[in-house]
Parts: sequence; C-alpha cells; structure tokens
Amino acid sequence: MKLSSLGLTKPTNDMTVEERIGAADCWKMDGNAFFKEEKLEEAMQQYEMAIAYMGDDFMFQLYGKYQDMALAVKNPCHLNMAACLIKLDRYEEAIGHCCIVLAEDQNNVKALFRRGKASAALGQTDAAQEDFLKAYAPEDKGITRELRILAGHDDALYQKQKEIYKGIFGARSELKPKQNWLILFWQLLLSLLLRLFKHKTHKAD
Repeated sequence: MKLSSLGLTKPTNDMTVEERIGAADCWKMDGNAFFKEEKLEEAMQQYEMAIAYMGDDFMFQLYGKYQDMALAVKNPCHLNMAACLIKLDRYEEAIGHCCIVLAEDQNNVKALFRRGKASAALGQTDAAQEDFLKAYAPEDKGITRELRILAGHDDALYQKQKEIYKGIFGARSELKPKQNWLILFWQLLLSLLLRLFKHKTHKAD
C-alpha cells in the first residue's frame, strides 16, 4: 500500500501522534516491499521518509504507549536500513543505524547481529565477536555461522603472522594468537641493537 493512496497530505505538524506514527508505518511497509524485490535504493528512500516522521523533536515528546508505538516503527526502519547498507557494502553507515537502535535497546539481537556483520566486514573482528556473543543463542544458526567465519579468519591470520615472525626470530619462534605486540616490538628492537653492537665491535677490532 503506497502512502500516497492514503491521502495523507497533511503537514506533519498538523498530524496527531497516531496519524504521524501511522504515516511512518506506511512508509516502512513500502520500504519492506521494495526490499523484498531487492530494490535497495528505493527501499532506503522509504525508510528514510519513515524515520523523518520519527524525528528527535517528535520522539522527545512521547512517553508510555505512544513512545512504544513510535519505537516499534522507528527501530525496524533503522535495522532495515542497516540490512540494505550491508548488502551495498556501506558498512560504516550500517553500524551507525544499528547504534541508534542499541541506544534505545542495548540487547536488540538484530542490531547486534547486523553491527557485528558490518564490523567483521571492516576487519574489526574483536568488535564483531563481542556483538555476536552478546546476541548469541544456541538455536541461532546465523550467529553460529558468523562466529565460525571469525574463528577461521583468526586462524588464517595466526598462521600468516607465524610465518612472518618465524623468518624474523628464527624457526623455533612461535607467535601465539593475540600475543602482545609490544613484546614482539621489543624483541625486534633488541635484535637490531645486538646486530648494531656486534658490527661496531667488529669494526673497532
């Protein structure tokens, strides 16, 4: 159902709370229809219109059942925006929309999951893992899959780092996952200083 077909041409300031929330919900439903058709840009336009009806000045005035009604429209729009943006590889924007929802509902599973996916795509594996674990439920196959992907990424990174540092410190050196980088730095610095000292000693002789 398109919003234009409802005849809601009244300025938002002249709408009652129920009318304004209802109009936003219509924009959201139009966005969902476009999303199902994989028309992501069109879907986002509808969600943005819905969010515009739920601006901060409006939300600040609400309490009780009206606040709950508004959030029931506004938060899904932000979550759906995040889903669209992830599909479009616009991960930082997706994280922003998830954070808006989490500011209202810190345990929102969809917001945590989508922020985790976006963070993982940006290479922020620790942040992604934290969100996935917070949202985790044993029956949630999606989160389990994402955690396995992260685990595989960490293992691949560990193996790559192991080969790099084996060449620097010798075949017997082992780099453990998430080993303290400061220790590695001082080891490398000490090795360079020893070489420099030996070179100077040899030159003096």
